[in-house]
Amino acid sequence: MLRDLFLKKKKYAAVPSEQMRKDVPDGVMTKCPSCKKIMYTKELLKNLKVCINCGHHHQMNAYERLESLLDEGTFREYDKEMISVNPLHFPGYEEKLEGDRKKTNLNEAIVTGEGTIDDMLVVVAVMDARFRMGSMGSVVGEKIARAVEKARELRVPFIIFTASGGARMQEGILSLMQMAKTSVALKQYSEEGGLIISVMTHPTTGGVSASFASLGDYNFAEPGALIGFAGRRVIEQTVREELPEDFQTAEFLLDHGQLDAVINRLEMRETLRKVVELHQGEETTIWQS
Repeated sequence: MLRDLFLKKKKYAAVPSEQMRKDVPDGVMTKCPSCKKIMYTKELLKNLKVCINCGHHHQMNAYERLESLLDEGTFREYDKEMISVNPLHFPGYEEKLEGDRKKTNLNEAIVTGEGTIDDMLVVVAVMDARFRMGSMGSVVGEKIARAVEKARELRVPFIIFTASGGARMQEGILSLMQMAKTSVALKQYSEEGGLIISVMTHPTTGGVSASFASLGDYNFAEPGALIGFAGRRVIEQTVREELPEDFQTAEFLLDHGQLDAVINRLEMRETLRKVVELHQGEETTIWQS
């Protein structure tokens, strides 16, 4: 009868069963936090973690960033085994550091080293927000300063990708001292003719944005990156007025002269290649003078 067609049980449930969920391995699909589109993770990785649908830039880890930038097989890492200690005996700090080491397979929140872009040697530093939110502690500052010194020694450009919540509270004043330490190293390098390229990614905030992240000869950023010193609510309470919706985004900073360009990740390597190539002859003359 016609009624039986509507009473007949469906072969498959509309909502996947728990067993069906278990049969799909974790990480096969990724949901974009911006457009909510679900896509194959492999396709997202092929597109350098830029959403195929809306262009949202998903977070990259340090080694993914280096792989997307440098010529294959040319990266040589500096100071890989350097780790933080607990100088202020902050409760639980050592356990948190160890937890992040296991989770990220990194010893600290930054990876530094050298490699080539289209056969042009550069020194690079890439922050990784997965490790203590990319916070700037003594080791982060030391590794940046050493990388700048190496660029100075090799007389090659220095490129840094920033991603940080700011100073590392567990190290107190020792963390804040890294602002001056890295700034001095970059100043000395710049005075000798070194080329500094800073690329700010999401997020670049606090003491990092107020020091080495903003000291490039070229200051670039990825689309939509949050960049700023104090938090939005703190600023609104201080100035007692509502801020624009796009305040502290890369696009807002570009419009107000704080950035030189906002660059899509898919165009980043080619843009940096052009900038480094542009300065090759000029830089050599400056270094030799």
